[in-house]
Amino acid sequence: MATEARLVVGGLTAKYGDRTILDGIDLTVRAGEVRVILGGSGSGKSTLLKNIIGLVRPAEGVVELLGVDLRTADEPQREAVMGRIGVLFQGGALLNSLTVEDNVALPIREKLALPEPVVREMVAMKLALVDLSHAGHLFPPELSGGMKKRAALARAMALDPEILFCDEPSAGLDPVTSAALDALLLSLKKRFGMSLVVVTHELASIEAIADKVTMLGRGRLIADGSLAEVKASGHPAVRAFFNREPESGSARTQSVFEALQEKGAAAPVGDGRLGDRSGGDRSGGDRNRGDRDRSDRDRSDRDRSDRDRSDRDRSDRDQRGGDES
Repeated sequence: MATEARLVVGGLTAKYGDRTILDGIDLTVRAGEVRVILGGSGSGKSTLLKNIIGLVRPAEGVVELLGVDLRTADEPQREAVMGRIGVLFQGGALLNSLTVEDNVALPIREKLALPEPVVREMVAMKLALVDLSHAGHLFPPELSGGMKKRAALARAMALDPEILFCDEPSAGLDPVTSAALDALLLSLKKRFGMSLVVVTHELASIEAIADKVTMLGRGRLIADGSLAEVKASGHPAVRAFFNREPESGSARTQSVFEALQEKGAAAPVGDGRLGDRSGGDRSGGDRNRGDRDRSDRDRSDRDRSDRDRSDRDRSDRDQRGGDES
């Protein structure tokens, strides 16, 4: 008998304006399962996570989180299901103006009407889980990178989530600290019976924690299954990722361009190719060349004029000297 599905994504399509970022994504996360979502820059994995955790309403398809379809749910339903999940953001998203204790207490105070002594006790328990009992009085800028991740994890665990989402949890960490965080995530999953959805591109973390893997490429699902099944895929992007080999030049250029577009940092030039010189408006380049040519001519004219004046002055001095003698 299959275990309960905590997350079901079916035919998910996401768009930014007229551009499709995700195209027909399907995946299922079951109770107690660790699902890793991976892909290169611009593959759509960050957009997928935003749709799953309710930051963006899906354009098409189904996102059923803990039995609630986020696309059709009303606001009270969405709020209720958000209280049953935890999110560990890539940068931690801790508030620098609050102590670690108050950061962890924030979701408890927002969601639960509890006496302050009970809130403090819950915070102490969460900090103990991540070995930060000694750091509750500190502010985020006073923490190391690894401590910030653990403090953010304590806050994500504050409401005992049924499913925990982690966005690049190992980003910015050294290998030893990253491995320790992986071990902590697995121990918490086992202790509380929650599911994990982890967006990462760290091979060591994928090997250590993944039960199932979903790999995206250019907004489409290109591999899905156990880690062994995904590794056995014949897709060029999958082979390139796991063998640490670069994609072909044209494919790599397209991937970089799509990553820049997703971040709003690039716009098509000419026929849409990066560095396109065959089309588009060349007038800017022509104007620049014309300006440089004029500048060179002006500089040459000034140099000749200066030399002429110098020669005349020297001739005048010589003439005056001859007259005086």
